[in-house]
Amino acid sequence: MEPATAPSPRISVCMAAYNGARHIEEQIASILPEIGPHDELVVVNDCSTDATSDLVAGMNDPRIRLINADRNVGYVRTFERALGEARGEYVFLSDQDDVWLPGRVERMISALDGRNMVVSNCRHVEGPSGRFHDIRLKAADSDHTVRNLAGIVVGYRLHWGCAMAFRRVLLAQILPFPAYMDESHDQWIATVGNVNRSIVYLEEDTILHRLHGENLTPSGIRSASKILRARLAFVRNLATALRRFRQVGAV
Repeated sequence: MEPATAPSPRISVCMAAYNGARHIEEQIASILPEIGPHDELVVVNDCSTDATSDLVAGMNDPRIRLINADRNVGYVRTFERALGEARGEYVFLSDQDDVWLPGRVERMISALDGRNMVVSNCRHVEGPSGRFHDIRLKAADSDHTVRNLAGIVVGYRLHWGCAMAFRRVLLAQILPFPAYMDESHDQWIATVGNVNRSIVYLEEDTILHRLHGENLTPSGIRSASKILRARLAFVRNLATALRRFRQVGAV
């Protein structure tokens, strides 16, 4: 008689980690009660130089899959690898330094209601917020596909990666990340969701998002050249997402 195989995960939480020793244990401690006994938290450690790897391993939970990278590749490619490792039906993104609010997973899955992607709002804590942090998603905009895509390109429709979840069927269009991408993987993923006309915005805050000097999202206005470069990248993202949508078909 062959041994029974373990059930497939329902939930995969994908985390990119780099020098996260200050907050990563608290973040993981807020995630684990949200997932089931057969679910997984995929942590890809991007060659941290602090105790991040040891702290994650020391939490000694079988649901944690710690992957230590051979070389530092940056947060975008680290998230890409984490997503590629996901085995669950529902995929959640996670930063290393936030805190999940209780009930987050089931509220977000319930909010999908037949859609393939959900993005909630965040409650920003512990630091001064900038103009980006004050942008809120509204449920009424969920079906405004053209407006949402224009908002991503222009910058007035902001999607936080740490507030995202989607069905694994979207991975066929999300991965691999475009080769030119070196920032804003969350806006890429949101573009894919909107191109599929299968995204819903959950207005409530489901996460405490820490603001501190090590955050990668700028709190102030960037230079004109950086803004232009980012907008051109978002236009390329849109073209790439539309091409993959046509190749794969609506999901």
